Amino acid sequence: MRTVSCTSKVLTLILVAFAFSSLSAVQAQNQKFGFIDTDFILSQIPEYEGIEQRLRQLTETWRREITELDEEIESLQRDFEAREILFTPEIRQEREQEIQNKKRERERLVNQRFGPEGDYLRQQRELLSPIQRQIVEATGRIAERDGFDFIIDRSGEYLLFYTNPQWDLSIDVLLELGIQVDEDVRP
Repeated sequence: MRTVSCTSKVLTLILVAFAFSSLSAVQAQNQKFGFIDTDFILSQIPEYEGIEQRLRQLTETWRREITELDEEIESLQRDFEAREILFTPEIRQEREQEIQNKKRERERLVNQRFGPEGDYLRQQRELLSPIQRQIVEATGRIAERDGFDFIIDRSGEYLLFYTNPQWDLSIDVLLELGIQVDEDVRP
């Protein structure tokens, strides 16, 4: 349920690789890196569960709409197949066109609800934006306060191959957001 795109994660990885390659060995030793796990942080924020629940409700409503269209298409096809031999060529063409129109309507609805610019992603961005902004701001405050040069989000798939738990700042971000977390709950 993240809104961070794969492209932005790749860009982050490229920027980190560039930063490593552009630093001399002495400079690299003086850089301070940390990481966070936004999946873990989100799971600890009380408002996040409500957002997930709201998105699940919307998804279920939209899936029902699509299922109703699927059932309507199936019914039209069964009716057409059962009566096809009785239809005149004009009526046959009309019914086939009606079925095709319903299929296009279904595809349009799926794209409208779940496509790349669809309602689901728009709602997700809208609902998560305030929380994401808080996480970014808290991470920035920690970076400035503790002298970090880079803080990377490790929740992306294969963004980092290894991270030393010593540098995990996820609990610090939650504390900065005013959320108390049991230290044993570390990601």
